Amino acid sequence: MSPQPKPGILDIASYTPGKAKAPGFAAPLKLSANENCLGCSEAARAAYLAAASELHLYPDANTSRLRAAIAEKFALDPQRLVFGAGSDEIFAIAAQAYLSEGDNIVQPQYAFAAWAIAARAAGGLVKSAPEADYTVDVDAMLSLVDERTRLVFIANPANPTGTWLHFTEIERLHAGLPPHILLVLDGAYAECAAGVAGFLDGMDWAENKNNVLVTRTFSKMYGLASLRIGWAYAPRPVAEALSRIRLPFSVPRAGEAAAVAALADDAFLQLSVAHVAEQRPRLAQALAALGARTLPSAANFVTAQFPHAVLTAADIEARLAQRGILVRHLKTYAMPDWLRVSVGREAEIDALIGALTDILESADRA
Repeated sequence: MSPQPKPGILDIASYTPGKAKAPGFAAPLKLSANENCLGCSEAARAAYLAAASELHLYPDANTSRLRAAIAEKFALDPQRLVFGAGSDEIFAIAAQAYLSEGDNIVQPQYAFAAWAIAARAAGGLVKSAPEADYTVDVDAMLSLVDERTRLVFIANPANPTGTWLHFTEIERLHAGLPPHILLVLDGAYAECAAGVAGFLDGMDWAENKNNVLVTRTFSKMYGLASLRIGWAYAPRPVAEALSRIRLPFSVPRAGEAAAVAALADDAFLQLSVAHVAEQRPRLAQALAALGARTLPSAANFVTAQFPHAVLTAADIEARLAQRGILVRHLKTYAMPDWLRVSVGREAEIDALIGALTDILESADRA
């Protein structure tokens, strides 16, 4: 006999991140994890380095400085804010707080993997609603809601597809839910969608809702992925419930300092958003010119299907890695014919397209 995890834990598929290494390359071109190719704010970097003298001190368990900064920046009630080690921790504690054994969550067919992990770890079941051509179908999601549903998850824009819903569809989804079900609106890529017709991040809308949890992160457009700073805005009773089980020091001291500085650096955020807005269509058009089908994206990546006669998506991913270029094969998302490509710098996109052109032409000649 030996210690055994509770039933269901060993059935959970571990989260698989985008590849970070390419054999033979000390610094591969990494377009596999939707990171900010411009790095982070210099102010955030300086704040992080300045906090090095405080490494012996515990973080502020209340995340007071960042709480005050976010509340002021977005005109939010500070007592309704919840912080975590990335959005992932917030998803996990929401599942812990609201799912009992046999309860379920409803999510779209192509859903961020961390939601299902959080639900199953809490003893919940996962119900996935079919999508309409890789875009969330609100009616399909509502059709799966039953008496044991406790959480409904949706990301807008979505990961791994990059597609998005007009905000009226988010409102329709919420209106169709019983008031005891918590709608989790994952806004990890919200900043990337600035200016997209019909898109709203939902923060102001959630102000008077009793069952909406809106999550955000500093990992994408703020460029602080390694620091794992996530936050959420929730009704006070929800925020209080989550705060009771949140790990007390999950936001590191230096990370909080960097996030406060990043939040104040509007110029860097605007530069990052503008870069994505400019280079995302360029990347999509270049991939389409090579014969790929690309999904419309409001995120900082483009998801592309390569219906090549000889090479599979896995082959293409592997051959790019052999050249030191990393993209994300989406087989773990049940999209085995698709690759997800982060928006890089202009020269990086050129390098990717040049390598892809050579790989596909070589395969055609073989």
